[in-house]
Amino acid sequence: MSAPLPQESVVKVADWAAGRAGAVLVTLGLGSCVAIMLYDPRAHAGAMAHVLLPSKSLARDHQNPAKFPETAVPLLVDRLGALGADPRRLVAKLAGGASMFASLMTPGTIQMGERNIVAARSALRTAAIPIVAEAVGGDRGRTVRFRLDDGQVEIRIVGADAVVL
Repeated sequence: MSAPLPQESVVKVADWAAGRAGAVLVTLGLGSCVAIMLYDPRAHAGAMAHVLLPSKSLARDHQNPAKFPETAVPLLVDRLGALGADPRRLVAKLAGGASMFASLMTPGTIQMGERNIVAARSALRTAAIPIVAEAVGGDRGRTVRFRLDDGQVEIRIVGADAVVL
């Protein structure tokens, strides 16, 4: 008898999901956006947000907390607490923040991907959550699979070998 397949949840742009062991959170086509992943290794609980913009000041609609790092991180911490996670045990991993169209930008311009990375790091620092691994920057899109059994993150980058965080 084979083991059951893990339950996969797809996290779309400006969306989030949380779960416990047995679940896998997946985001596809991560370009300049950043996936913020939080994990409590003792509770085997994790959450992911696919943040779109570095700041609420860049959007007309501020209603979706998963859209921005400054609101996504507190949302994930709160949801993980409801799943039995202890905020003091949370660790973070980041992926994304690519400069997808760098060749079209004026030299010296700060790319949206880089701005998203900086904002995600800042939101995690404010929440006192250490970043234990990241695969950020570059100029290619990524697909991310976050296993909540063990907190392992597999990142597939177009034209490159998979990276495991």
